[in-house]
Amino acid sequence: MTETGRDTTVVIVGGGVAGLTLGNFLLGKGIGCVVLEKHSRDYVEQRQRAGALDANGVRVLNEWGLGEAVEGYSHGDSDAGVPLLIDGEERQWRVGGGDDEDEVDGAFCPQQILVRNLIRIFLRDGGDLRFGAQDVSLHDIDIDIDIGTDTGTGTGTGTEQPTVRYRDADGSTRTLTCAFVAGSDGYRGVSRTAVPDDVLTSSTYEFGYAWLSAMTQAPADPLAVLAVHSRGFAARITRGPHASRLYLQCPLTDTVEQWPDERIWNELEARFGGPVEPRGPITSRQVVPLRGVVFSPMRHGRLYLLGDAAHLISPMSAEGMSLALHDADALAKAVVRQVEKNDSTLLDSYSDTCLNHTWERQASAVRMTQTMHDSGDTTYEGEFRKQIARKNLETMLEPAAPHAS
Repeated sequence: MTETGRDTTVVIVGGGVAGLTLGNFLLGKGIGCVVLEKHSRDYVEQRQRAGALDANGVRVLNEWGLGEAVEGYSHGDSDAGVPLLIDGEERQWRVGGGDDEDEVDGAFCPQQILVRNLIRIFLRDGGDLRFGAQDVSLHDIDIDIDIGTDTGTGTGTGTEQPTVRYRDADGSTRTLTCAFVAGSDGYRGVSRTAVPDDVLTSSTYEFGYAWLSAMTQAPADPLAVLAVHSRGFAARITRGPHASRLYLQCPLTDTVEQWPDERIWNELEARFGGPVEPRGPITSRQVVPLRGVVFSPMRHGRLYLLGDAAHLISPMSAEGMSLALHDADALAKAVVRQVEKNDSTLLDSYSDTCLNHTWERQASAVRMTQTMHDSGDTTYEGEFRKQIARKNLETMLEPAAPHAS
């Protein structure tokens, strides 16, 4: 059976941070949108991912009236709030001298909690969110149509317009017509494949090492700790009140079989320079190569890419969610401008605007990743790069306390 869905202004493919944030932004402005998510609601709300938003990310949510999505998770200065251990000695990050009373704090908000809140707000406010949308395909995304001031609540502006097809949970094929498609279905999603190969370019940087990433059913106290050590980088980051994720720098050739529970905990303690408590059962582990990826352009016809569908950034930067919010903010403003004023200026510049910001954050992420990793294990880059990285790291830290004689 085939059923044709009603028209809407924006079909959002992917119900992660980028897609749900965009949906909430548009819904708040009365602009019609439908969010398609291939997984179940339970799966999406339990999916564990990075958990930090920078101050700009929190500010964007506040500006759109979505501050409740991260209520209770502000952590003050994003640097000063994270202890750093260098060869077991705790150091303090250098704190900026801003005295702005309106300064916004960043937040340690686990992604599944942010997603859960965004879903709740979207559905509470009448949003159209369809879980279990399988076999999504995009069609006619390069059609030039007259958008006018249609908000997606009527029958659309013409018969030729982009369409999105998908299969729902009962096997029915459904079709949605729209003015724009927002591709926010992640690095392995289908949206980016709709851009022709001779149009899309991919720029990738491989750091040459990986993280052993392990989820444990034990809370992190404090919420985040980073460590630089001659054995390699290490970290423990909160993933909610009852879970945390452990990170250990390792060679690209390592496998999860080489990292049983006891070795993980022992290695974390060695790099932290002391006991690590509380411990808990490790429920999953994977070896994650560190890399940065940028796809360009982020727009093709009526398709706009955002979030991980458009770029990956080193997890050392903790910028993934913040980049997603930046893209959602830029695209929402562009769609609002088009719908309310019939002005396509922001839509036309969307790709350039987001790519400029993305490359700025990539540059910062590369510097931070190399500094934190080269400062420890010389296996990868040698003693010369270690000493350079240590000097660079010192510029980010308060002077070390003098040792008692």
